[in-house]
Amino acid sequence: MILQDKQLTTALLITYNEEKNIKAVLENLAFADEIIVVDSFSTDKTIEIASAFTNVKIVQRIFDDFAAQRNFAIGLATHSWIIFIDADERITPELQNEIIATINQKNTLSAYYIYRDFIFEDKRLHFSGWQTDKIIRLFKKEHASYNIEKIVHEKLVVKGRTGKLKHKLIHYSYANYTEYKQKMIFYGKLKAKEELLKNTNPNAFHYYIRPVYQFSNQYLLRLGFLDGKKGIVICYLNALSVAVRFQELKKLRSKN
Repeated sequence: MILQDKQLTTALLITYNEEKNIKAVLENLAFADEIIVVDSFSTDKTIEIASAFTNVKIVQRIFDDFAAQRNFAIGLATHSWIIFIDADERITPELQNEIIATINQKNTLSAYYIYRDFIFEDKRLHFSGWQTDKIIRLFKKEHASYNIEKIVHEKLVVKGRTGKLKHKLIHYSYANYTEYKQKMIFYGKLKAKEELLKNTNPNAFHYYIRPVYQFSNQYLLRLGFLDGKKGIVICYLNALSVAVRFQELKKLRSKN
């Protein structure tokens, strides 16, 4: 391993009404050289809590979609290496050490995937499609941006080679059924806008077959049944999000 001059990092996160997470995630990111929060005008105590951290820069911007919000945040970063996590994610000490060691070794990679442990109602899900869940959370600012056509479940487009880190990110996804259901409905409505841009014309296949396939794929093929009752809940709500997507698309097409 060839070491180079110490590489500085910028930690980014976008927030809206994250008062239950913001203190813990900002403490978790204290190792970063710069921390920037892009907030969508939260109505709870998110800003009040974040303002108590003297090492955190807060910028507020009206939310249009996730991709645009994330790209805006990247544009604020001072340093080349970006650590971009969500308010409900946590970096373990082992992952922190791996991140620091990785960016300070001489290599030609532009970004790194990080696997995640999915925590639902304080219990880790081992299956239900989450066993292979990975996402790019560490990348070079000048080599990456989010695809503006993917407004939810946004995709980072990387110019250059990618790698994978060994240690996992902890994803404390949702605390209860109601919270997860609301989030899935919200995601479904945003995905409907993506489908509208693709000129998708929904029919019985989209209304019925797609949600059933989503549930069957996660519950049976991706072994969701091994997660017990929580597996049923997660697979059902993900299927609900698909159903909402195409019902919402039908409404959008009618308006247009």
